[in-house]
Amino acid sequence: MTDPRRHAPATLRNRQAIAEQLKTALPEEGRVLEIASGTGEHVSFFAGLFPQLDWQPSEPDPMLRQSIIAYGQDSDLANLAPPLDLDVTRRPWPVDAVAAILCVNLLHIAPWAVTEALMAGAGEALPPGAPLMIYGPFMREGRHTADSNAAFDRGLRMENPAWGVREMEAVEELARQNGLALADVAAMPANNFFLRFEKG
Repeated sequence: MTDPRRHAPATLRNRQAIAEQLKTALPEEGRVLEIASGTGEHVSFFAGLFPQLDWQPSEPDPMLRQSIIAYGQDSDLANLAPPLDLDVTRRPWPVDAVAAILCVNLLHIAPWAVTEALMAGAGEALPPGAPLMIYGPFMREGRHTADSNAAFDRGLRMENPAWGVREMEAVEELARQNGLALADVAAMPANNFFLRFEKG
């Protein structure tokens, strides 16, 4: 049989750096919803590092959900749930009692409408004080933070004109409109950022 597990090379490069941010950003207990879990490599790694939390992956692509299931079976973790078929643009989301939301490397490979839907859904799903954590590349004050990010952005827009590295300030304003305040910005390796928003 064909191995259903997919591999995203960036995962091995960034998962430890993201985990360091999660140590202080995550709540002490509850369910963490990961939006667009992709291959499932991140969520299975984080579930092993933070066993006090229940981890709920989600992914609209059925092939990737099979990969998430396979990684979950490999890890054999009691705190890692099967993936939800969740498209952020379809609300209400099929999940409740969420203590935190994590989203890794999604906004730049999706139309702006996905960022709008993510903020609206997070604003509805999170209780007061709960975090929305987003990792990925961002522009700041209308400028790329590195030449490599500018080249990356050009490549994304050539592949799909609706994609592209987002302006952090535009994302922050969209979050604010949905009751989420930007609480922390951490510079990460490879010119990425880890943003932590809190529900008001």
